[in-house]
Amino acid sequence: MAAALDTTSCVPSKHGSSALHMGPRKKASSSDPLVSHGRHFGRTVFALCNYPSLLTNGILRLEQMEDNLLEDFSAEERREHRVFEQLLDSYPGLLDRLKDGSEEEILHVGELIGKGAAGARGDDTKTLKAAVLDWIAPNGEAIQPPLHRNTKIDRGFNHELTGSLLCPAGLNWKDPQTKETLRNGEMLVPGDQWPIFLYANQVYDPEDPWCGLLRNRLLAYKYVFTSPSSVDREPKATRSGNARLHGMNSVTVASIAYIATQVRFALSSSSVFSRTDTTTDSETFYHSLLDLLEDTEESLEIDDLLTWWNRHVFPTSSAAKRPVSANSALSKIRQKCIALKQATNNIST
Repeated sequence: MAAALDTTSCVPSKHGSSALHMGPRKKASSSDPLVSHGRHFGRTVFALCNYPSLLTNGILRLEQMEDNLLEDFSAEERREHRVFEQLLDSYPGLLDRLKDGSEEEILHVGELIGKGAAGARGDDTKTLKAAVLDWIAPNGEAIQPPLHRNTKIDRGFNHELTGSLLCPAGLNWKDPQTKETLRNGEMLVPGDQWPIFLYANQVYDPEDPWCGLLRNRLLAYKYVFTSPSSVDREPKATRSGNARLHGMNSVTVASIAYIATQVRFALSSSSVFSRTDTTTDSETFYHSLLDLLEDTEESLEIDDLLTWWNRHVFPTSSAAKRPVSANSALSKIRQKCIALKQATNNIST
């Protein structure tokens, strides 16, 4: 098995390490529907995951939960189980297939899903490497000095433009000493120290760190989920591309974190997306964003963020929550309802 309970858990375990981290690459056939499902699941629910371990651990945990509550498990295992349950809910019949299958069958299913997730991640990494250069050019001008579309060695902190976007929020890229320490590697940037490009207009307010956070890089999201051609035009009522293929009509927090991770990697000088790459530290970056976006204590800000994204990406969806027009009949009805409730409350008090 592959995910150990930490020392805070009171439930015994046969696991070894968390499934919510990238596992070794293995070959699997590509024609199974689970591969296609894995592509979408990785983009929208959890990207960097060891799926064979996720499934084997999940089945074992279901057996353990006959005698224990989910709250008895560690925080890491609870999160892992939530991902496991989301996977079961998203693919009808999967639970029965896992329960009835041998250990080899469970591992095979995990490899198929993992192949899809890894394939989608690789495809997006490859296409965004070139596409991102079209979006960061200042006012449509040519990037100077030019950046190569097929190689990344001159990106990251090596280039003025990509360096200014990757500079950690709270630091001043224009400060020569800051720029030099970032370029020569004297200052290492961990994955949980977020770059300024995550903020709208690259403006970070240390007194209000939620202000403008993750309200940027819409083009990359549309490129991956609605289609590359949707980047250059207003969204239409009909959806196309990956979102339409999988019936997606609203943004998920994990998909926002996924796109942010892809864009950050595209801007960097690293050539291979790897969990062992300490320069980009992509896995830590992705997890740190999810930690915030799944925090129930931040629900008001998160709901507002999702509404903003849905208005831009899926404007016809009910998740967009557009404000009611001020002089409409609906607004009058709601105003009257509020007034009646207030009058009732005043009488009762």
